[in-house]
Amino acid sequence: MIGADGRERPMVIVRVPATSANVGVGFDCLGLALDLTATFLMTPSERLEVVGCEERFRGEDNLVWQSYLDACGRLGTDTVPLHITILSPIPLSGGLGSSSACVIAGVGAAMALSGGGFSRERALELAVAMEGHPDNVAPALLGGLVSSFVDGDLTTSTRMDVAGNLRFVAIAPPYEVRTADARRVLPEEVSRETAVWQMGRCVAMVRALELGDAGLLSSACHDRLHEPYRAKLIPDYETLRSAALEAGACAFFISGSGSTMIAVADGDAAAARVASAFADACPGYWLQTLPANTLGTTVEVH
Repeated sequence: MIGADGRERPMVIVRVPATSANVGVGFDCLGLALDLTATFLMTPSERLEVVGCEERFRGEDNLVWQSYLDACGRLGTDTVPLHITILSPIPLSGGLGSSSACVIAGVGAAMALSGGGFSRERALELAVAMEGHPDNVAPALLGGLVSSFVDGDLTTSTRMDVAGNLRFVAIAPPYEVRTADARRVLPEEVSRETAVWQMGRCVAMVRALELGDAGLLSSACHDRLHEPYRAKLIPDYETLRSAALEAGACAFFISGSGSTMIAVADGDAAAARVASAFADACPGYWLQTLPANTLGTTVEVH
């Protein structure tokens, strides 16, 4: 790209998939990458410019820009103003990792422009330091289904493939669920019985997603740690859950802390029935049927 001063300037293109944290019973541990990709174009400029997003996100507090500045500080590299173009189909109502995508975009630009190149391992370290947890950024970077845990400053993420027969029907209401509210409604302690219930189903959920086993998914996807409490913050939860299961979905869960919800269907025909049931139950809501994303984040420099 040629700047206004006639000098050639590199363009960094970062593509980041949408993600769904928790995946029902995998509270704060599991995350899933979905085949819905946000694209960020970033080029050194005379001054900061942000286009392609709502006016309220075009200033100095833009999350891509702030993440770029933070990453440069952690990498020990100089910052330059950027022209940032955001092309994102990920809804802002919450639950599909729109903010994590912006964080990763800023990290990707900082690494690409530093001369050291992009490393997913280093990017994960930087993104977790910014976000405070890996549940969205890990699957966004790695693709597939990712299980993560944090020990001090070390994040360990294990990536698994998701069976190709599974489809994820995502529906996003036009209202947000604030993450702070979603955290506030959770109990401080749980019983041993609940812990055992959850651990067994979390392991089964991972295996079911790997195998594409609809029956096992149906048996495993019954959370007791967070969804019974967070469902009360989503007025459409019971309506959409009933519609999905009656239409043949094998599982239904809140995506992240909401307000997006996801039904899992075995194959395209079942997914079409679920999507139709969603559209009838809540017409006009954002609705997409998606496979899992296998690629994760990509960074190119032109």
